[in-house]
Amino acid sequence: DIDGVGHKYYLELELEDVLDKGRTVSCTAEVLYHLGSKSTAPDVQATVQGELRSTEEADKEFYNRVRSLPKELVAENIPDSHGNVPPELEPIHLLAWAASGYVTWQNSTESTKFHLAQVKHVKQVKRSDEDLQFDYVLLLHEMVSQEVLPWEVTVLWHPQRGARVSRERRQPGHA
Repeated sequence: DIDGVGHKYYLELELEDVLDKGRTVSCTAEVLYHLGSKSTAPDVQATVQGELRSTEEADKEFYNRVRSLPKELVAENIPDSHGNVPPELEPIHLLAWAASGYVTWQNSTESTKFHLAQVKHVKQVKRSDEDLQFDYVLLLHEMVSQEVLPWEVTVLWHPQRGARVSRERRQPGHA
């Protein structure tokens, strides 16, 4: 407890490489939840010891494939009701996972626990610049309340700049 400021947590954890199962790196983090402010994202300082597998080649391949599609990519229900993600949609699912991490960070309190349940819908939006844009509707499972919350998220992505969430909001009509 930090008087008048908030609660600070010190964490030590292992991160698993989602592309190279079984490979882990150590991570330490400090997380500060501010007192009284539900609208302020927690402050997070993290240090990773080691490196995860490079995705540079896979990123370039995905980028070029999507840029060359004759029409915008559209998909629904990732994973499907059996938990399957088609291999060609795995990068879309991983981008959604990254985006849900951002949404979780921006909207977390000490008493919430969000988990990406499903990409309900994703649609690529053509742009005049080099970024790829994906408009998602993500279903986030709030583990404490057991609610499933639809969240609209716009992700901009380029292999050299990574993923950036340019817009996120809980869909109206959901508490």
